[in-house]
Amino acid sequence: MNTSRRQFIKQSAVFAIPVIIPAAARGADGTVAPSNRVTVGAVGWGMQGPGNTASTMGLPNAQVVAVCDLDKNHLSDAKRSVDEFYKNTDCAAYADYLELMARKDIDAVTLAVPDHWHALVATAAAKSGKHIWGEKPLARTIAEQQAIVKAVQDNKVIWQTGSWQRSVDNFTKAVELVRSGYIGEIKEVQVGLPSGHSDFAGTRDKTAVTAPPPNLDYEKWVGPSGMVDYIEARVHKNWRWHYNFGGGQLLDWIGHHMDIAHWGLDMDRSGPSSVECQGEFPAPDAIWNTCTRYRGELAYPKGIKMTVAGGHSDIASGTKWIGSEGWVYVDRGAFESSNPEWKRFRVLPDNMRKADIQRSGNHFKNWIDSVLAHRPTITPVETAHRSATPGHLCLISMLTKSKIEWDTTQEVIKNNPAATQLLGRPYRAPYQLG
Repeated sequence: MNTSRRQFIKQSAVFAIPVIIPAAARGADGTVAPSNRVTVGAVGWGMQGPGNTASTMGLPNAQVVAVCDLDKNHLSDAKRSVDEFYKNTDCAAYADYLELMARKDIDAVTLAVPDHWHALVATAAAKSGKHIWGEKPLARTIAEQQAIVKAVQDNKVIWQTGSWQRSVDNFTKAVELVRSGYIGEIKEVQVGLPSGHSDFAGTRDKTAVTAPPPNLDYEKWVGPSGMVDYIEARVHKNWRWHYNFGGGQLLDWIGHHMDIAHWGLDMDRSGPSSVECQGEFPAPDAIWNTCTRYRGELAYPKGIKMTVAGGHSDIASGTKWIGSEGWVYVDRGAFESSNPEWKRFRVLPDNMRKADIQRSGNHFKNWIDSVLAHRPTITPVETAHRSATPGHLCLISMLTKSKIEWDTTQEVIKNNPAATQLLGRPYRAPYQLG
């Protein structure tokens, strides 16, 4: 991957589009008056939390007022970071996310917790009326995703997904070319994702069973998942490589490149009718047991064939649409097409724009502006759900060694009881997904 998330956040802070705010909304010193700011609480300070919080604080019409994490060291770092930015000691720190959600003076939250906690934290935030920035994939299972969608819709809160590629020029250009019909009728789509495991925390070799460190409430960290021994290699950052907590590279990345594929197909509310996927797995009892190499064939409306793969050289990282009159390929820092002229311009010229799509130059700004205007973001919760669903279905297909027939309207698996059981997961008592 040529551009990391951290690089993107750093760049977006530098090149952020300025917010135009009427003088009447400004304080005496030229800053945005408190009454016109969105107050934000940051939940989770592991891998994504620091960058998300920095990007939020960098916006003039947002103010981070509280942080939350189960790890005392993370929580201390989070409070210090926010206080140093605002040059005060006002940031409140919580170990329990429900205490943060109970504050009526907090308008919105950024959620950066492990996948197995997504559903509980997100539904609690929605029910407390908080607008939400949520990471991808939307949740650990399809059933949990459906619960999040319902909570967001029922409580009429604004959701932005951390699928930030929608706010980057080369992805927008690629989608506009495809949606505008420049490559003709779409016949095939290729979605390339990473393979293997990445040692984000540098803990690959820390595989001994030990007592949890005193700074971490490990019982609460495991939460609704099955209780397993504490092993440092599968906790912070590297939790995503164990199915008790995450979904491996497939689910970690499906919300990025599949999200772009769906956007180009104008299928943000649709999905595949069938999924058949094969993969290679470590032993089930391995410390990192998620699929390392995989390939899936998916059938989409209008006869479109889609291939999703990780670790296969014929499917390049990123998204490629192949049409009756040409093709377009896009990845982080990359753009190629059958027409060399399309590569010359950074954004699609006005006279070539035929597709009615939302455009964003800054993903966090798009979220805060949408909260203030109470309008949908560029990546709302329904889109996040549909973008991740093919990844979940691919995993279910691999685990059951079966072809999945999917009803995109009812969101049920047809005639496959074993696969249907994997749409959700049991929760450890006393946790419940209300």
